[in-house]
Amino acid sequence: MDNDMENSIAIEVKDLEKVYKLYDKPSDRLREALHIGRGKHHSEHCALKGVNMTIRQGECVGIIGTNGSGKSTILKIITGVLSPTAGSITVNGRISALLELGAGFNMEYNGIENIYLNGTMIGFSKKEIDQKLDEILAFADIGDYVYQPAKTYSSGMFVRLAFAVAINIDPEILIVDEALSVGDVFFQAKCYHKFEEFKEMGKTIVFVSHDLSSISKYCDRVVLLNQGVKLGEGSPKQMIDTYKQVLVGQYTPPEAESENEGIRLLEDEELRAMAAKGVDGSKLKEKKSGISENPELLEYGSKKARITEYYIMDEKGTKTSTIIKGSDFTIHMRVEMAEDISAPIFAFTIKNVRGTEITGTNTMFEKAFLESVKAGEIKEISFTQEMNLQGGDYLLSLGVTGYEEDNFTVYHRLYDVLNMTVISEKNTVGFYDMNSKVTVK
Repeated sequence: MDNDMENSIAIEVKDLEKVYKLYDKPSDRLREALHIGRGKHHSEHCALKGVNMTIRQGECVGIIGTNGSGKSTILKIITGVLSPTAGSITVNGRISALLELGAGFNMEYNGIENIYLNGTMIGFSKKEIDQKLDEILAFADIGDYVYQPAKTYSSGMFVRLAFAVAINIDPEILIVDEALSVGDVFFQAKCYHKFEEFKEMGKTIVFVSHDLSSISKYCDRVVLLNQGVKLGEGSPKQMIDTYKQVLVGQYTPPEAESENEGIRLLEDEELRAMAAKGVDGSKLKEKKSGISENPELLEYGSKKARITEYYIMDEKGTKTSTIIKGSDFTIHMRVEMAEDISAPIFAFTIKNVRGTEITGTNTMFEKAFLESVKAGEIKEISFTQEMNLQGGDYLLSLGVTGYEEDNFTVYHRLYDVLNMTVISEKNTVGFYDMNSKVTVK
């Protein structure tokens, strides 16, 4: 490699590995440190496995992957927060990292003092911070609170000030980890505008996000991680398409790539471990199909009718917990009748993770089934609709209810029975997308 090529490299990662030691209890850590007893007192979790990545100066590179894929770990190693277990990393240029915002703040200091403290920690001189102070204060826009101790700030003020420091001091490399979703919509717009300025100035940007629309809009190249292994890199469209396959359990790794072979082996080991614990075959199949069932299921009812099977299915007919926004999906349940029921009502409700009911319907609302059933009958109920919820995690509840002598009766209700993840390339405001058709003349 010639000097020009070497000089153009901003970040180079070679054979990077990160292994965490996991201890069941604090005393095990102490026993191992003092070499008391034989053998290991820990298990190991490999967060990164032989990852290679080269980022050139002026590039905006996105890193995507499911939770636990190693995205944040690799950023923390690049910024020096963590040390790698093996491999090497080379960084050419001064880094500003939007990772754990405000991690270096002193809660007793006021805003101005924290700006100087944080700026100095990043590696800037007092003179450089002096020159940027007005810009930082204008960006944070927290008024006279800059003269108050940080402990008096709301969480929004705290994040705004920390973000303003990190993004307005002039780094050569900007590391961003989901930080652009802070504050209200006006502050977010300001953050994205600053991000675009950085791109135009030819700064190097490494960007981790679950927001696929932002990845697609800003990134020149995308790296896809899964369970600590690099699955591939390429254009945003290529990698987002592959990521969607991973999410719905339909990604088949190329046979020739040993890294990808490692993923399949890891999955097989996990399934074998489940089998060794006595988990039955249907649960193994469920594990592989990606259906995410709540282990602490809340259920109640008279059980005159019982929900005996339930699942979510995508538009291709695959059982899954992951649905792509804009596509059709089906909620299915099988109900067995233990007694005669005059008019059962079959229902589903979708809640967000905070417990707010977002949407739902039942066979009475839909006028889909208004008949009586006999003991021993089995009914298969399917609700098919277009997914217009914003990207994120949701919880599905199911129920069979009815009226007996004008009294509302619950026969069987399953609360938060399945987790449902919606993958979106475009999130709008609020809970759902109205799919507006926009014209500008």
